[in-house]
Amino acid sequence: MLELTPQQRKFLKAQAHGLKPVVMIGSNGLTEAVIKETERALAAHELIKIRCLGDDRAARAAWLEEICQQLDCAPVQHIGKLLLVYKPAEEPRLVLP
Repeated sequence: MLELTPQQRKFLKAQAHGLKPVVMIGSNGLTEAVIKETERALAAHELIKIRCLGDDRAARAAWLEEICQQLDCAPVQHIGKLLLVYKPAEEPRLVLP
């Protein structure tokens, strides 16, 4: 799993402020289709928001952990029902501090 410094995390949170969620985790939870869609979205955007429809905070935290482990990306933020994850592209568009 990719690790970020607090300064990098703060920078990414600021960059993500205007982003809309591009992936949704529905009532079926974290399925293989959700993982594949998240992988495609990360390749295209580097920094993405994921909306979770469930009310279970522990499940959302577990989903964030699992996504980051499977896709080798970094968890940036888990706030409410939104997860924010980052994975640098082969040619990064975002230059981290």
